[in-house]
Amino acid sequence: MRKHIFYITIAVFGIMFHSCTSGKQEQKQAEATDSITALEYAQSMGAGWNLGNQFDAYKDGVASETAWGNKPATQALFDSVAAAGFNHVRIPVTWLGHFGPAPDYRIDSAWLNRIAEIVDYAENAGLKAIVNIHHDGGDSAHWLDIKGAATDSVRNAEVTAQLAAMWTQIARRFADKGDFLMFEAVNEIHDGGWGWGANLKDNGAQYATHNGWMQTFVDAVRATGGNNATRFLGIPGYCTNPKITIDNLVLPADNVPDRLLVAVHFYDPVTFAINGKMTEWGHTGDPALTEKWGDEKNVTDTFDALKAKFIDNGVPVYIGEAGCGNRDGERAEAFRRYYLSYVWRAAADRGIAITYWDNGYNTTGNEAFGLFDRSTGSFYSPVTRAAAMAMTDSYNRTDSTITLENIYNNAPSKK
Repeated sequence: MRKHIFYITIAVFGIMFHSCTSGKQEQKQAEATDSITALEYAQSMGAGWNLGNQFDAYKDGVASETAWGNKPATQALFDSVAAAGFNHVRIPVTWLGHFGPAPDYRIDSAWLNRIAEIVDYAENAGLKAIVNIHHDGGDSAHWLDIKGAATDSVRNAEVTAQLAAMWTQIARRFADKGDFLMFEAVNEIHDGGWGWGANLKDNGAQYATHNGWMQTFVDAVRATGGNNATRFLGIPGYCTNPKITIDNLVLPADNVPDRLLVAVHFYDPVTFAINGKMTEWGHTGDPALTEKWGDEKNVTDTFDALKAKFIDNGVPVYIGEAGCGNRDGERAEAFRRYYLSYVWRAAADRGIAITYWDNGYNTTGNEAFGLFDRSTGSFYSPVTRAAAMAMTDSYNRTDSTITLENIYNNAPSKK
């Protein structure tokens, strides 16, 4: 009996010591987090990079790191991203095929552990990191079904319960991670119409549903405790469309002040930035090769509107996805670099963090956003290195030559 009492005493002392130590660590983390505002946090994020088409990739309803052709990610990749001047990485994650049935929706430990390994790569490289729920939503094809949830309260209750269960598990897995790690609720939630669908004629039902999901996300993360009690959280607007976000996003209530960041995406104009149908951009572009809208003024008008709505009211904004795909020919690449320089500098001037979408595709034309080899971390070519430098130089440098006016005045010459 005395032996058992001795062991119990030691065990209790150990628990008390661990509790005291953990409490001090949590207090230290909270103090470190409390020392900066959300606006300062967003500014420290700076220019970032997406590990796109990697953990968000899926096939036959099951997410897989290599499903869309990319090699497994390595520490060397993250080290190279940091060396190129990027300050944070966004790690999009699709959870399809890796969770069990209701009501627990238990996440497969192997998938979650691999995500944790990737987060460690970012931490080792000195990068901030963002983890989200990605293609589980989008066009309402999977369980994050905004179309069904907005018209059926029972369906919405099901989705809300799963969202809470998923984020509870994800947050618990990372509860001990420092504030270099941020969570982002979802990706581009829409009904299949990319912001031009039923959301325009349903009297705000989808927007209200989406806002409710954002509250569920915040509540679930905060309830897990640890460093999640004060972790910075990304709140995307509907479809991450800047205008729809400005007009309809209602920030969730949070029991910790000044910890929420608004997330949008920016690919204007799509015909130039994403699918490459237009090869020139801006005031010096050939009218026959340039989209009729989406020029420099569109960039500054959009970012000014985001600043006026959110940043000027103390709420930071980050652009979770932006970019422009690889081109054929030096003149087309010159316009690409000009676009990247201009957009990234315009964001920097307004204190907006911005994250390049790299899907790993080392081609040219439609959705060819690849910069880095996923296994070695090396740039695919001097061309992709120049594109990366166009972003990080224009965002990070503060000398008098890197101004929006100078970038504008040094656009590729007219033909």
